[in-house]
Amino acid sequence: MQYKSQAVAMPYFIAAIGLFVGQIIFGLILGMQYVVGDFLFPEIPFNVARMVHTNLLIVWLLFGFMGAAYYLIPEETETELYSPKLALILFWVFLVAGAATILGYLLVDYATLASMTGNDLLATMGREFLEQPLLTKIGIVVVALAFLFNITMTVLKGRKTVISIVLLLGLWGLAIFFLFAFYNPVNLVRDKFYWWWVVHLWVEGVWELIMAAMLAFVLIKVTGVDREVIEKWLYVIITLALCTGIIGTGHHYFWIGTPEYWQWWGSIFSALEPIPFFAMTVFAFNMVNRRRREHPNKAAVLWALGTGVMAFLGAGVWGFLHTLAPVNYFTHGSQITAAHGHMAFYGAYVMVVITIISYAMPILRGRAANSEKAQVVEMWSFWLMTIAMVFITLFLTAAGILQVWLQRISDTPMSFMATQDQLMLFYWMREWAGVMFFIGLLTYLASFFIKGEAKAAKA
Repeated sequence: MQYKSQAVAMPYFIAAIGLFVGQIIFGLILGMQYVVGDFLFPEIPFNVARMVHTNLLIVWLLFGFMGAAYYLIPEETETELYSPKLALILFWVFLVAGAATILGYLLVDYATLASMTGNDLLATMGREFLEQPLLTKIGIVVVALAFLFNITMTVLKGRKTVISIVLLLGLWGLAIFFLFAFYNPVNLVRDKFYWWWVVHLWVEGVWELIMAAMLAFVLIKVTGVDREVIEKWLYVIITLALCTGIIGTGHHYFWIGTPEYWQWWGSIFSALEPIPFFAMTVFAFNMVNRRRREHPNKAAVLWALGTGVMAFLGAGVWGFLHTLAPVNYFTHGSQITAAHGHMAFYGAYVMVVITIISYAMPILRGRAANSEKAQVVEMWSFWLMTIAMVFITLFLTAAGILQVWLQRISDTPMSFMATQDQLMLFYWMREWAGVMFFIGLLTYLASFFIKGEAKAAKA
């Protein structure tokens, strides 16, 4: 660890992994509720389990992004963090606020929770992914602004690099676009139009900048390839991501009441969205092939390569499968959408956060890499989780194809619930794949506690 203030990243990484475990547990509960409708009812209704599952995903990834920024910015700027104390205060504020929100979902009726937290003053609740109470949303903004102040001041006082600037741009974009969570117009079309400015322009816009910066940082460290080479790739990737992703928002505007031209704009530009993810895959493999050093942390290299491949498959290939308007007319809102969402989030964001944790945590604990035995277990966790996610995606894709046929194309279309009965086999298989994923996650956790000879970190 080159700078003492990098140590503040550790609690963020620990919290991220802990919340990740919680997210998967609620994912398994959801999977059971698909096949056993009254599983844990009324204690945990389906809508509550889904809220917790998706909200935990967002929160733990944000913890991961913040931890990554606190770790890599000091090295990129060659200076200590502006205020390590502020970073630790924000950690506890964010963790307590997040925990209180999840407990609110689980223990209080949602309508009552809305009334208790000021939704009557400014109605922001009740929308998918943005179910957070008004007080939580305000808390997120306060934490984000204080975090950005800390990071921005650190960048301003130190060395400026492409990685730090791209990361900073992504983080500021994340905060700015979240402000649309407070805009909830009465007109449903306008509501959905701007709702996507949070959801889409996060995951297919500014988050891609954060992801690219984190991946570039790790690849510089583990390969020894010249910074100039990696920065040129970074320029290309973020340009492609922004050019395709921003106008590609239009693939969400096909059927919500917006003008017809969005079917062309959305189809064309979202069809180009796989290109930056393909470039990221080529980038990762190219840098590893050109490496000038054999870094002892082989597990981190594996996660970095996996990020490129799985992001391209999930966000690129599975996104393209149903992004053209004539296809999306039939597939919209089906299990094909769920298949794309699961693999895209895992490949693009879950894996890149694990990549930075895999690289940074051994260093934060005083060594360049974990022991050979610990890394073998960690690499087992990589394959268990990745293969499980591939199967989850394939089972949901098969369910989606059958759903589209039975419900929307057949000469004698079936009702929604009758169609769901026909998909039960795929839902059961998805649940077992989810159990395999959870075992992989527990294996990943176990790798942190395996002792053995570890290579000492350089001073």
